[in-house]
Amino acid sequence: TKTISKCYVQVTGMTCASCVANIERNLRREDGIHSILVALMAGKAEVRYNPAVIHPSTIAELIRELGFGATIMENCEEGDGILELVVRGMTCASCVHKIESTLMKTNGVLYCSVALATNKAHIKYDPEVIGPRDVIQVIKDLGFSTSLVKKDRSASHLDHKQEIRQWKRSFVVSLVFCVPVMGLMIYMMVMDSQLADARAHHNMTSEEMEALHSSMVLEYQLLPGLSVMNFLSFLLCVPVQMFGGWHFYIQAYRALKHKTANMDVLIVLATSIAFLYSFVILLVAMAEKAKVNPVTFFDTPPMLFVFISLGRWLEHVAKGKTSEALARLISLQATEATIVTLGPDNVLLSEEQVDVELVQRGDIVKVIPGGKFPVDGRVIEGHSMVDESLITGEAMPVTKKPGNTVIAGSINQNGSLLISATHVGADTTLSQIVKLVEEAQTSKAPIQQFADKLSGYFVPCIVAVSVVTLFAWIIIGFVDFEIIEKYFLVRKSISEAEVIIRFAFQASITVLCIACPCSLGLA
Repeated sequence: TKTISKCYVQVTGMTCASCVANIERNLRREDGIHSILVALMAGKAEVRYNPAVIHPSTIAELIRELGFGATIMENCEEGDGILELVVRGMTCASCVHKIESTLMKTNGVLYCSVALATNKAHIKYDPEVIGPRDVIQVIKDLGFSTSLVKKDRSASHLDHKQEIRQWKRSFVVSLVFCVPVMGLMIYMMVMDSQLADARAHHNMTSEEMEALHSSMVLEYQLLPGLSVMNFLSFLLCVPVQMFGGWHFYIQAYRALKHKTANMDVLIVLATSIAFLYSFVILLVAMAEKAKVNPVTFFDTPPMLFVFISLGRWLEHVAKGKTSEALARLISLQATEATIVTLGPDNVLLSEEQVDVELVQRGDIVKVIPGGKFPVDGRVIEGHSMVDESLITGEAMPVTKKPGNTVIAGSINQNGSLLISATHVGADTTLSQIVKLVEEAQTSKAPIQQFADKLSGYFVPCIVAVSVVTLFAWIIIGFVDFEIIEKYFLVRKSISEAEVIIRFAFQASITVLCIACPCSLGLA
C-alpha cells in the first residue's frame, strides 16, 4: 500500500473559477499527486500526494509555473472538522465516559469532550476519514439521541436596528431642546454686543450699564438672582441631561468601573460639571439675592449631546448597512440538502433530507429544479442552467454539465443535477465570503488603532489640564487681582476671593468643555 500524505498550499493570484480549474487540471496530470482541491475564496489548495514520488515544495513550484503565487502552509489545522452536538439521554458520568471512549476509538476522531451538565458534545474529526453523520451514527448506536447545536442563521448579532433607534431618539431629544437654548444664546450675544457699542460711544458709569442690562427681557429677574434666561436654559437643559445623555452615562460608568477612560467619560465629565456648576451658581445667586445675573453654562450640554449623538447615529447607520449585506449573504445559504446513495451505473438507491452541516465531503447531493445548491461541488450527472448571480453578478444563467463546478447558494433552474460535494460547511465559497467581510469589519484600520490609543491618554490629560487651570487662576488671582479684574466684570456685591474662585472655575470648565468636542476629531 502506498502512503498518501496531505499538504495545504496557500495560492495567491487566482481571480476566478477558470484559474481554479487550470490549477486542478494541470496538477492532476503530475506523477505522485493523488487528488487536488482548490478553494478560490480561501486561496487554499489541499493536495494529497505520495511522498515517495513528489515533495510538497515541488507541488508549490508546479503551481508557481502556472503563474500563481504558492507557499506551503506548515501547521495547517484547518483540515479538522469540528462538530457541536446536543446529546439527549445521558444520566450519569459513566454515559459520558462511554460516549467519549467509543468515539476516541473510532478511526478519524481526533478529540472529543462531552459535558453532562449542558448535554453537549464537542468533537474534532478528520474530514478525510470520517464525517459528521458517521459520528452521529456512532452515538445513536450507543443508545443516545443526538441533534446538531442549532447555529443562529438569522445573523442577529449583525443587527444594528436597536442601536440605530436608540441613538436617533437620543439625537432628536437633544435637538429639540438644543435649538431654543442656541436661540437664547445668540439673542444674548447680539444684545451684549449692542451693549458694548453703547458703552463705547457713551461713557456710561457701571451703574447705568447695569440698569440698561437688566432692562432686557431675558435678564428680567423672576426671583432675586434668577433671570428668565437662566431659568429657561435650566428647564431646557434638564431633559437633555437626563434622556439625551442616558446612554453616555451608562457607558462612562462601565468604563470607569474597569478603570479606563474613554470618550464617554469626557463627555459625561464636561456636561455634568457644566450643568452642576451652573446649577450651584444659580442657587448661590438666589441665596445672595444678587442684582446681577451669574454667567451660566447651560448651553454646553445640549449642544455637545446633539453633535455626538448625531455622530453615533450616523456611525450605526453605516455599520447597519454593511451588516445588512452580510445578513443577506448568510440568508442565501440553503438549510437542508438531499443526500442520495448511488448503486452501479448511477442508479438511485435511496435519498434522505439532512441538515446542511451534516453534508460530508464526497457525498452525492441531488438538487432539484428551483432548489439551492447546499454546498460547493462538481456535477456528476444531469444538465441544467444555474443562476450564479449572487457570486459573479452575472444575470444570465450558466450551463452546467458533468464535470462543471457549482457554487453553494446559487440557484438551479431547469434540470435536476447530482453533484459530488467538494467544499462543505465553513469551506464553501459563500461561508468564506461571509468570513472575509466579517473579518474586514472587525479588523481596525491602523489610524483607528492609533486614535484609540491616543484617546486612552487624551482623557486623563484633559482632566489634568483643567485642574491645573483651576489652581493656576486661583494662585494668580490671590497674587495679582488686577489681572482677573480686567477679564471679569467685577460685581460690587461680592468678595474678592469669590470672584477669583468663580473665574478660575469658569476657566477650568471651559477647558473641559472645549476639549470634549475635540474628541469628535478623534472620532
